[in-house]
Amino acid sequence: MLSRTDNAPRKNILVVDDDPNTRESIKLLLDIDRHLVTVASNGMEALELIQKWGGFDLVITDYLMPGMLGDELARRIRTFTPAQPILMVTAYVEKLNAPRQPANNNPGQPRNHHQSTPGTGPF
Repeated sequence: MLSRTDNAPRKNILVVDDDPNTRESIKLLLDIDRHLVTVASNGMEALELIQKWGGFDLVITDYLMPGMLGDELARRIRTFTPAQPILMVTAYVEKLNAPRQPANNNPGQPRNHHQSTPGTGPF
């Protein structure tokens, strides 16, 4: 089994997912490597935690959540922490084909779901 070395730095990671089983599974995997994991069940809760703590080393968020989609969460996070690393995941790939504004939008530069900036994914 792969595991982190004792001297590897621990990361402070926020996991955002409305599905409690998915959220806890991701948390468990990160706990195995002794990362500091905080969980949120929706976008508003995540924003409150980020504002309270000033950001995380990484935010892992679901894309399809009620109330606020993951790309909207990413845009809101970046309004007050522009360099926040965000990893967006989804089990509903077909939902990604809907035209939406990318979280890392560069005005005047056309983008589609097949284009991405390294490290940002299709959003």
